[in-house]
Amino acid sequence: MINLERIRNMGFMAHIDAGKTTTTERILFYTGRIHRMGEVDEGSATMDWMDQEKERGITITSAATTCYWKDHRINIIDTPGHVDFTCEVERSLKVLDGVVTVLCGVSGVQPQTETVWRQADRYRIPRIIFVNKLDRIGADYYRVIDHIKEKLSLPPLPIQLPFYRGDRLAGIIDLLKMSMFVWEDELGTEMREVEIPDSEQARAQQYREGLYEQLAEVDDLILERWLHGEEVGYEETIQAIRRATLKLKLVPVLCGSALKNRGIQPLLDAIIDFLPSPKDVPPQEGYDPLTNEKKSFPLDGPFSALVFKIQIHPHIGFLYYLRVYSGTLKKGKKIAIIPGRRLHRPTKLLLMHSNHREEVDQLTAGEIGAVAGIKECKTGYTLCDRDNLIAYEPMSFPEPVVTMAIEPKSSIDEEKLNEGLEFLSLEDPTFRYQVDEETGQRTISGMGELHLEILVERLRREFGVGCNVGHPQVAYHETIQREAVGRGKFDRTVGGVSLFAEVELMAQPNPRGGIGVEVISELKEEVKGWLREAIEEQSGAGVIAGYPLTDIMVQIRKVNFKETGNDVAIKVATGTAFNEAIRRGEPTVLEPIMALEVIVPEQYLGDVINDLNARRGRVVEVIQDKKTRIIHAEVPLARFFGYATALRSLTQGSGVYTMQFSYYRPVSRIDRL
Repeated sequence: MINLERIRNMGFMAHIDAGKTTTTERILFYTGRIHRMGEVDEGSATMDWMDQEKERGITITSAATTCYWKDHRINIIDTPGHVDFTCEVERSLKVLDGVVTVLCGVSGVQPQTETVWRQADRYRIPRIIFVNKLDRIGADYYRVIDHIKEKLSLPPLPIQLPFYRGDRLAGIIDLLKMSMFVWEDELGTEMREVEIPDSEQARAQQYREGLYEQLAEVDDLILERWLHGEEVGYEETIQAIRRATLKLKLVPVLCGSALKNRGIQPLLDAIIDFLPSPKDVPPQEGYDPLTNEKKSFPLDGPFSALVFKIQIHPHIGFLYYLRVYSGTLKKGKKIAIIPGRRLHRPTKLLLMHSNHREEVDQLTAGEIGAVAGIKECKTGYTLCDRDNLIAYEPMSFPEPVVTMAIEPKSSIDEEKLNEGLEFLSLEDPTFRYQVDEETGQRTISGMGELHLEILVERLRREFGVGCNVGHPQVAYHETIQREAVGRGKFDRTVGGVSLFAEVELMAQPNPRGGIGVEVISELKEEVKGWLREAIEEQSGAGVIAGYPLTDIMVQIRKVNFKETGNDVAIKVATGTAFNEAIRRGEPTVLEPIMALEVIVPEQYLGDVINDLNARRGRVVEVIQDKKTRIIHAEVPLARFFGYATALRSLTQGSGVYTMQFSYYRPVSRIDRL
């Protein structure tokens, strides 16, 4: 039986190039999971197993593994840092109990760091921070601490300080033990505890006092001991930091250099000491799919799990990654898939180590694993006991912002292309494809140019598709600006059968994104499913220029129908009502607005800002950072394809930028490149 108190379900998240995968690689080495450390730059990192990941030196897809440290089992998900693959972070955070945020010791808190941090805020996930790359020239641990205070939602609690001899990271000071760790060998396996050098004693004491002052502000037990001038023991301090971390009162900060194999063992200790076990996390709340009433199961209750990722395997077929929230899933047992209440029997239960599999007989509460052999399942679906149904809230994903045309090179490639597009859209919820019914032209949409480039490469390599692609274009959307009512009616006799349905609905602007459907009538789940399917089909093309609809909430007010042949009648009537409501709701076109950060030397600031203004950008702020300037701006994506080339020209190659999707806003005219 698994001791749940000794399990940690955690992940790594960071801005691209902060060293997240390198940190994961070291953890796998020091825990004995691998016997040779791979390197991202060499394409040999264990968790970057895809060909494109090895070639590009970036993480593209989240990968799961398990390792053991001091009698604890650590289930790890390594996530991408590039903004185009934020979907992988979103679905991983949904099933994790804790997170290690990796920051670059030179760059500090970067834009994608803030994005993934906000995602973790939304799921209320306890975190610790590892400030990495402190061996690099320009690294400044104390400046990064200031960044955390300014930009992130939780106050930092430094529990370590770096120690340098010259420019070399020579040790890490532990403020809880008031000692220093040094490493005797290049591999970092021989760690020794020594006294803090005299030159660092005053600084260490100052930060230690600050640590207890912070703890006293959020923990009554520490406050009482502090006020009475009593010494607080090491274990008491560990427990106080754990309590504060789990309550999201603060975030412990550690430091080191993963590439130089410094600071990883203390990080492993912190994962065990400060991040939650499945027992520390409240039961996952869902709802009864039959009554819509709120519902949750205890850890030892009936089986339930959430599918958070789908992966295509060349020999097994679809692998469905899941987090088991309650009960036990045994091999060969029939389970229900929600929505739909379909019954399926998994043929394989698996624990994953990157792209390697370990077959097991059961998966229990608190575990992250995968199943094979089930059908009609998507990301965000719930698996549960057939006699105890529950549905967990599915994940929400951002709308695509970039689109491009794609066509097969030959008729032989056409079938392969259709199959590949369907498979990839099941794997990746932020990837969409459409086929124009009139022209037959196919378009693919995703989160950025790199996202689509990777997917086209996969079509060619994994599915053997010969294809041509067009230039990237903006993925415009349509929405409505005011609420409107629509009515639809279908009354026809087909084959001697009378088909009749009437539907009345109201559509209104919905700033939360996507298309929401609310059914206020008491109807069977089957009928509700037909209504939602009809809305989903109709939302694929708006009434102005045929762009997909978004940011709309639909309330189904009235539904009248005959029992015979009602699915066809209801869907047609719903589609008619929906289109009428959209036309009456002052439809408008939306364009994607991106959050842009540009870092440039001071002498190029004016030229860069002038260029941003010419591209319809809006400068939000300019921050002074030593000899550089950091520009934060909001810009329309339509004007920023190929911006890297323009910025290099404006700054003689010295400017860098990051850009990520922020929101959609109405445009008075469609501005295409």
